[in-house]
Amino acid sequence: MAFHVEGLVAIVVFYLAILAVGIWAAWKTKNTGSEGDRSEAIIVGGRDIGLLVGGFTMTATWVGGGYINGTAEAVYVPDYGLAWAQAPIGYSLSLILGGLFFAKPMRSKGYVTMLDPFQQLYGKRMGGLLFIPALMGEMFWAAAIFSALGATISVIIDINVNISVIISALIATMYTLVGGVYSVAYTDVVQLFCIFLGLWISVPFAMSHPAVTDIGLTAVHQVYQAPWLGSINSLDIYTWLDNFFLLTLGGIPWQAYFQRVLSSSSATYAQVLSFLAAFGCLVMAIPAVLIGAIGASTAWNQTDYGVPDPKSKKEADMILPIVLQYLCPVYISFFGLGAVSAAVMSSADSSILSASSMFARNIYQLSFRQNASDREIVWVMRITVLLFGASATAMALLASSVYGLWYLSSDLVYIIIFPQLLCVLFIKGTNTYGAIAGYLFGLVLRITGGEPYLYLQPLIFYPGWYQDDNNLYIQRFPFKTLAMLTSFFTNVTVSYLAKYLFESGTLPPKLDFLDAVVARYSREHMDKATLVKSDNIVLNELAPVNPRHSLTLSSTFTNKEAFNYVDSSPELSNTEDN
Repeated sequence: MAFHVEGLVAIVVFYLAILAVGIWAAWKTKNTGSEGDRSEAIIVGGRDIGLLVGGFTMTATWVGGGYINGTAEAVYVPDYGLAWAQAPIGYSLSLILGGLFFAKPMRSKGYVTMLDPFQQLYGKRMGGLLFIPALMGEMFWAAAIFSALGATISVIIDINVNISVIISALIATMYTLVGGVYSVAYTDVVQLFCIFLGLWISVPFAMSHPAVTDIGLTAVHQVYQAPWLGSINSLDIYTWLDNFFLLTLGGIPWQAYFQRVLSSSSATYAQVLSFLAAFGCLVMAIPAVLIGAIGASTAWNQTDYGVPDPKSKKEADMILPIVLQYLCPVYISFFGLGAVSAAVMSSADSSILSASSMFARNIYQLSFRQNASDREIVWVMRITVLLFGASATAMALLASSVYGLWYLSSDLVYIIIFPQLLCVLFIKGTNTYGAIAGYLFGLVLRITGGEPYLYLQPLIFYPGWYQDDNNLYIQRFPFKTLAMLTSFFTNVTVSYLAKYLFESGTLPPKLDFLDAVVARYSREHMDKATLVKSDNIVLNELAPVNPRHSLTLSSTFTNKEAFNYVDSSPELSNTEDN
């Protein structure tokens, strides 16, 4: 395949346009708010992102390279089909649930990152532990989509994969570095427009190619392969449900999502933009589904691709760029390539910014340098954007199983962070002891269940397991959801047990070494004021404390009681005003 100068020019023009928008957004950031809260402006953009930009940027974050390419691949692969293309429905439901239950309490409390409530209630040690799976998820996700982008570009314009990955990563990292969430948000608007236009323009040309059979016929009848609608075998129903819950519930506790929620101008706007993004995800999946169906309806021996077909060449994951390359005119395929590049960059920049935001605020500032100046935090964020961007690029170039690492890390987000988020927002009385126990139980159950993508053999064999043709053990049992539920109930049970043991006097206060139940004023006990600015939290969010006569007054405050969130009422407000 020859080198395509036209394709390279199209990509360069697109990247320069994206970079220009990112730099303009960075200038807008500098002119927002005071110099004293520059770091917060980078993370949450002055909390003035409206519905239009917020809806676009949240949709673009989910509609990434993995979303577009993965949906097309699932529809194309004969053993799966549309029935197994779970991402569109799963992520849309995830955004709806996030808007209904999680967006309002997070935004109304004035948090800056997703980890703030964990550190507020469980302390800085637990915040550091939860940062690990959150960071892994963001970094491996960025690496996976950089890898997909390099392969996509190399298919269409035949340039070196490594060069395309490095240039794309540099562009995304550069505008994220200078502009923060504003650059990410405004470039997402342009990128989402390119994705929508690029893919929809490509579909009619691909569908009208002489080698393509009517997709309505191939949806239910076998022509070149099994019908692309697909089916779910009775043996695989539990695996399907496990993956569906992973996408739906595990798609909530991501900093990339809450960064948009916390950047919105109000709690109500945060909910509405979640619903808008849910609709946007469904709409943006339609062309990807059609392209996968077109791939399954094509006689590839009648195209320049030749034989064998993509699935026989083990190139099913590249079906979207292959359709663009061989079933569309040259100028259309280049435009579609811009759409795929936009999809990848719109997710990669969000992941890099999310990881650097959590590190700068929750690890560096709140755990080690509580008195750090705003300028210092800004520089820490800039350095970590470069480091995380370089790390994701290196993994995309060097790691042979980036997708396996991302699958495992996204599982950990679902199994560990989601139940912890439920507890910290909705379950009164949970504490650090329960959080640590739930964390460990969930981690152990997930690792011992194995991971075929990493050739990690299971230690626990659940009912229904089998060995595939590559001698890998596959679990049909929904052990990921079991691990998540175990983590949740362990957190609640151990928390209440520890609370009872200390408050009943069964265990002396001195054994509360984490200050999780009998909260003493010590260096390890984080000050609420360092997590939530005084103008973001009102006095009636503090619950009254009933002192116990057997303990000193300073030891009667518990984390739960001090930080319990209650709805404001006129009676309570009047009492406190007096």
